[in-house]
Amino acid sequence: MADGPALPPGMAGLLAIMARLRDPVGGCPWDLEQTFATIAPYTVEEAYEVADAIDRNDLPALKDELGDLLLQVVFHARMAQEQGAFAFDDVVDAISDKMVRRHPHVFAGASVEDAEAQTVAWEEQKRREREAAGEADTSALAGVARGLPEWQRAVKLQKRAASVGFDWPSVTPVIAKLHEEIDEVRAEFDAVAAAPDDAAARDRLEDEIGDLLFVAANLARHGQVDVGAALRRANLKFERRFRAMERLATQDGTPLKTLSLDEQDAYWGRAKREERDG
Repeated sequence: MADGPALPPGMAGLLAIMARLRDPVGGCPWDLEQTFATIAPYTVEEAYEVADAIDRNDLPALKDELGDLLLQVVFHARMAQEQGAFAFDDVVDAISDKMVRRHPHVFAGASVEDAEAQTVAWEEQKRREREAAGEADTSALAGVARGLPEWQRAVKLQKRAASVGFDWPSVTPVIAKLHEEIDEVRAEFDAVAAAPDDAAARDRLEDEIGDLLFVAANLARHGQVDVGAALRRANLKFERRFRAMERLATQDGTPLKTLSLDEQDAYWGRAKREERDG
């Protein structure tokens, strides 16, 4: 801010910047047009960019991405303050109170055996908070947000069901169920191929693919594998190998898009071997 008036350091400065951006007189036209709904996608995107920086172990990028994510919180808090609902300090106070309340083993002399026991206690505390707030939904699945990415919501629903004993006893039946779902998906693909204009057949295909993905998320949960991290890893691997295919084909003077699938697959194999041999 070298060309503008001095701002206070740290958090106060960031809050002052957002106040100026949202100032009806002299503020930024784009920032002034935004609402909670229009900013929400950016908030989600910034959270994923934080996760990406962590995956890449890029700490300078993580610093920047955490700043971008913090800006999203400041933006939402500023809009709420303008409506008289709450301000940034209220957000800070709310999360501080919640963290103290949900960690009685740290702040109130209670004891907890291990991290697993703490997870159980955390969920029980959340249930009591919902009950105290007058929420009528007493299901074990209550409070699983619908705004979560669906893969994450699937895992949370499964964990909640498992908390009352509704869970596969081991990974073996989960794998068996995965094979069963693959067979059902295959059958619905055949049905769509036989009647491509049949809306009901396409609806059943979507339903069965959903079941397959749900079981795949359950498989990851049983393996204590984070679904999002595993999928990000698969995406990065695919991107890395596909770019290597393009590079190898270009080196041979043959654009990848001009090749047959078998020829492209040969380049895929070369890319894998190159990666493996380092």
